[in-house]
Amino acid sequence: MLQPFGPEIWLSDGAPIKAALGFHYPTRMAVMRLLDGSVAIWSPTALTPEGLEEIQQLGPIYALIAPNTLHHMHLADWVRACPDAEVVAVPSLEKKRRDLLVDTFLTETGYSLWPGEFDHVLLETRITSEAVFFHHASGTVLFTDLLQQMPRTWYKGWRSWVARLDLMTEDEPTVPWKFRIAISDRDAARRRVDTILNWPIQQVVMAHGTPVTDDAQAFLKRAFQWL
Repeated sequence: MLQPFGPEIWLSDGAPIKAALGFHYPTRMAVMRLLDGSVAIWSPTALTPEGLEEIQQLGPIYALIAPNTLHHMHLADWVRACPDAEVVAVPSLEKKRRDLLVDTFLTETGYSLWPGEFDHVLLETRITSEAVFFHHASGTVLFTDLLQQMPRTWYKGWRSWVARLDLMTEDEPTVPWKFRIAISDRDAARRRVDTILNWPIQQVVMAHGTPVTDDAQAFLKRAFQWL
């Protein structure tokens, strides 16, 4: 079910998904209605007929966004269900998913199809290239994997210890250790984070963690203080 999260933005939590070594992650997508009445879907979760119908009631689906190279597992189903939608992805997804026809790649020059509605920056790590979005209408920053926070009881056994050491189960969302050490160009990362912090942020959404709605800019400064 879609949950309103601000002007022209809705969130929907999907089923958990399994990754390497048996780790499972909660999933979340964001649905944003554009000025022309069409809809963009960020990080699509598992497709269901009910979910598709609910989104279509907001407006025609114009774009399907894969914001990094890890969040693409359900994209092909959405493409089949929405053949007229633009597929928007980070450039490095092309090598990973040769079966997907990407219409527009997210580059540092911005996405001109949505002037004044979104900004984005690319944060590069050796694990993934992630496009961090800013949705102007709601003042929302959207992170995919670079910020995470799972409940302490989310994992069991040795996985709970690994998650704790990786900072995945902290008291507030933060950047896991694996992504911190995977940044090869820290100067470039700092510049991009500075760009993010200069946005007029009101709230923060992540695919794997509790959204932040109170003092969001101060939260992001804490989350990236290590950098």
